[in-house]
Amino acid sequence: MIGSGEIIWIVIIALIVIFGSSKLPEIGRGIGEAIKNFKKSLSESKEIDVTPKKGPEEGRNSGQDNSNSESAPRHQDDKEKKS
Repeated sequence: MIGSGEIIWIVIIALIVIFGSSKLPEIGRGIGEAIKNFKKSLSESKEIDVTPKKGPEEGRNSGQDNSNSESAPRHQDDKEKKS
């Protein structure tokens, strides 16, 4: 039977073959950050604040049609320019 040590070595070799040695540090860093964020979320408060935050941008342009405001100037076709 294959023990846990052999399985770990097989997985490491397979990862090197699949991703290459240059990508492994990036993958490890990403997994480490994911684990750190997961542990952080477990230790934080269980309450989640779902109230919307009102910023300075909210409500400024509500109800206005901005489809024509500050659009790029329209240029004539090349055919019209030549005539």
